[in-house]
Amino acid sequence: MWGDELDKDSGWPTPAQWRLVAIVAACALGGAIYHQLWGWGLGTTSAMFIGLPFVLAILLALTPKAKSAKGATVKGIAIVLLTAAPLAGEGYLCILFASPLFFLVGLAIAAGIDAERRDQGLRAWAWLALLPMALEGVTPTLSFPRSESVTSVRIVRGSPADVERKLGAGLRPETPLPLFLRIGFPRPLAVQGTGLAVNDMRRIHFSGAESDGPGDLVLRVAKSGPGYLRFERVSDDSHLRQWMAWEVSEVRWREVSPGRTEVRWTIQFARRLDPAWYFGPWERFAVKQAADYLIAADAEPR
Repeated sequence: MWGDELDKDSGWPTPAQWRLVAIVAACALGGAIYHQLWGWGLGTTSAMFIGLPFVLAILLALTPKAKSAKGATVKGIAIVLLTAAPLAGEGYLCILFASPLFFLVGLAIAAGIDAERRDQGLRAWAWLALLPMALEGVTPTLSFPRSESVTSVRIVRGSPADVERKLGAGLRPETPLPLFLRIGFPRPLAVQGTGLAVNDMRRIHFSGAESDGPGDLVLRVAKSGPGYLRFERVSDDSHLRQWMAWEVSEVRWREVSPGRTEVRWTIQFARRLDPAWYFGPWERFAVKQAADYLIAADAEPR
């Protein structure tokens, strides 16, 4: 599969076999770096999502006698990612979202190495400029603002009084999730708590995801009034905490025509994944889907 047999005259492995050794070494090194970054508390920073692919790309792009650094890098990163679940104990969802970033960093480095090999004036070490990007999130001073706010608006059938009664009755966990949230995110399984009075509680029990077991998001009614409700997080030990810190949910509703009510659901959260330019849009999209779901499951009269 990987090339010729050992050179009968020299006894040395062939270039194809050396490339296999490099890929195996990259897998082992990647797994070691992965666990070390989590041990240092850097598992959600750019040190993981840019620094780790940077190291892998350097090793893979310099494999002996590869026809192109880009080809060797893409093939090697693909193999590393496919073996990441058993090696690193990670689930496919994280791999799915991180893989474009791994390939992007790898191709950037490999393109510089290929250009140097063709003597096009671009030096491979110029791609060291990527290294500062790997420091985002390592310390608060190297982090971009994390506070985010997403709003979903929907007109539902029913009066404002119907919407208020539904909000007081609690969330229906059997409501189908949006398609995007079915690809491996934690699912709400059960809900405890009803009522709209200040200090009324909601405990949402989520399924496990990836390597984490089930957990609960606990919310408290902090403010309540005509056409307005505010939930604040009390605690969260669900897998959601790996990606975001759920902070506040605000619900506003008003009649737009007889029997039709506009519901506006806003979720305030803190992004926990870096880099911001890559994971920020993904997290905002996922939370927007969650707000759509909450209107259907918690506010829409049936």
